[in-house]
Amino acid sequence: MLSNPASDPATVVDAAFDAIDTALKNLRDNGFDTLTTARERITALDRLETFARTVPSLGHTLIAALATDWIPGELGDNRLADTLADQLHITPTDARHRVRTAEQLAPRITLTGEQLDPIYPAIADAQADGAISDAHVQIIREFFNQLPHDTDLDTREHAERTLAHQARTLRPDQLRKVSERLLAYLNPDGHFDDADRARKRSFMFGKQGPDLMTKGDFVIDPELRAYLETILAKYARRGMCNPDDTESAVDADPTETAAARDRRNPGQRNHDALKAVLRATLATGNLGQHRGLPVTVVASMTVKELTDATGTATTAGDTVLPMRDILKMARHAYHYLTIFDDDGRPIYLGRTVRIASGDQRIVCYAKDRGCTFPGCWRPANLCQCHHCREWAAQHGHTDVDQLALACDSHHQLAGLTDKHWHTITAPPGHSHAGRILWIPPAHVDPQRKPRINYYHHPGDYLMDDEPLR
Repeated sequence: MLSNPASDPATVVDAAFDAIDTALKNLRDNGFDTLTTARERITALDRLETFARTVPSLGHTLIAALATDWIPGELGDNRLADTLADQLHITPTDARHRVRTAEQLAPRITLTGEQLDPIYPAIADAQADGAISDAHVQIIREFFNQLPHDTDLDTREHAERTLAHQARTLRPDQLRKVSERLLAYLNPDGHFDDADRARKRSFMFGKQGPDLMTKGDFVIDPELRAYLETILAKYARRGMCNPDDTESAVDADPTETAAARDRRNPGQRNHDALKAVLRATLATGNLGQHRGLPVTVVASMTVKELTDATGTATTAGDTVLPMRDILKMARHAYHYLTIFDDDGRPIYLGRTVRIASGDQRIVCYAKDRGCTFPGCWRPANLCQCHHCREWAAQHGHTDVDQLALACDSHHQLAGLTDKHWHTITAPPGHSHAGRILWIPPAHVDPQRKPRINYYHHPGDYLMDDEPLR
């Protein structure tokens, strides 16, 4: 949405933004009817693309300045990336990506106030000129991630200038070919040491899709590969760990008939083997504790969902599981199950000591599902129990209806002074009775309007048409 230009700009920056607003509004309102030839239209598109490519470089400068002077809690949140996500309406992943990119492409300031060039000055200049896109930038960043860590500085600088120069005239897919060839020139023997391998290791999985399936990505080191191939050699054989065959082997060798019936492909057998091994590991009870609870699956559902064996349950890690999977899991391991009445109210659990019990933590996992701070995405198993009514100063009790999940970052924002966020439980008659409300400090919101986190209860986005009260 274009803002309304101020009649009397307060600063040079405001005046520049007003000029941009006016120009974009003119383009939007007047259209491009005066452009009658294909050449004129493609030239206009080229200019628009240049403008769009220039904007991120301006953002890098602002983000770097924010990071330099960042004061946790000043703008409402503890972390810069979380603040950017909420303010700009972008995903937390995108926000973290922008912060990391700004660290490399924005001018740097030393502790003494001296300004230094960006880590990658040639790339920064090309983007500031609108000559390269974010896709070009990420390909070059990937190149340096692949480059051996002991490559000398002169070679790195020359490679950066070369790739930035090529990026000005090539498409991203063409630039990738160039970067791969350059990497082959600089590291012809494919030499990578332990430090290089350690830098690249990763095991990530994404969000669940509409079918509740999850895609992932991994880069594993030689040691983990050796463990996996040893496990899969046994448990991914035909006839082993087959969920569609009640006679499939788990511990003993599979029979010839079970192997013959097995129609799974290698990828499916690997998947089922890992699931069986992890399930057995959880069942041992030898994994210790995490935040006061044994390492195990904590799932929540209503009584109706359980008795009807329909619907879904939610785990402490924010995974959605079909009810049939939950019932199947319950046969194999000792899990925690939190049951709600059909109106969504949890079992009441109270105690007179400060630390929440394991049972209370389970109920908090189920009722809050994750951090209760507005907009926070962190799931329950990354949170601690926060007293809405301060234990010592306000003589609060450790009662489950006065406990709220808060991640480590946002727990630091809660307190009793005017500079802190305050937390209360929504009273009876409130549209979200029993849910946790966060009241911002006056420097964040002078009206101090209570806020609620819908992230872990997405249905509330569609149902709540009334302002919080």
